[in-house]
Amino acid sequence: MFQSTMLVQKLSGVTLLLLLCQHACFLSATGIAKKSVTCEGGSASLSCRSGFIHILGANYGRTNGKTCSAGRPPGQLSNVHCSSKTSLQMMATQCNGRKSCSVHAVNSVFNDPCVGTYKYLQVSYECRLVKQHVTCESFRGDITCEKGVISVHHANYGRRDLATCPHKLATTTHCYSSQTARMRSRCNGKKSCHVLASNSVFSDPCVGVYKYLEVAYSCKKA
Repeated sequence: MFQSTMLVQKLSGVTLLLLLCQHACFLSATGIAKKSVTCEGGSASLSCRSGFIHILGANYGRTNGKTCSAGRPPGQLSNVHCSSKTSLQMMATQCNGRKSCSVHAVNSVFNDPCVGTYKYLQVSYECRLVKQHVTCESFRGDITCEKGVISVHHANYGRRDLATCPHKLATTTHCYSSQTARMRSRCNGKKSCHVLASNSVFSDPCVGVYKYLEVAYSCKKA
């Protein structure tokens, strides 16, 4: 009887450890969200040691009276219902699919959702372990999966840095044209996908600038 009780206790302990391990493995596999808070006037710097940035949520404004309050008069902190509707889209545009990005927390970037209130940029994001494929303008890109099928997470045709596809006409880092929906339509569920990175296919989001197509994707089971 004593041995049976001990066996049940051991099995219960093992079961609990397995459940905890499964939960931990799930968190490890899906990634734990990172958070960034930047006071108005500063720059939010996001980065991923492994994987690529995927913005989960963002707000430029003020939702409490404590964050970024040091040295500020009460009148600049009293409005705690201040949100910029463009925050999420702006952060996704600047950062999704990149290893690192820096965005200024200023009215000229996000507009001013509450004049007279001292604001801050709050961002939550995760580092997704996805593949990235870059195709310079006028070249053909071949996106493939040796195992599974393509699942596009993010795609942009334009230019967000000067180092990728260097060219004498690489003159801006703010040329963005989301092609996520189009690339999903063309490539999702396929073993391979071929696309020409050109203005004739994606139109021209910044005339006179040498562009590239960047695609972040993963290979999922068919």
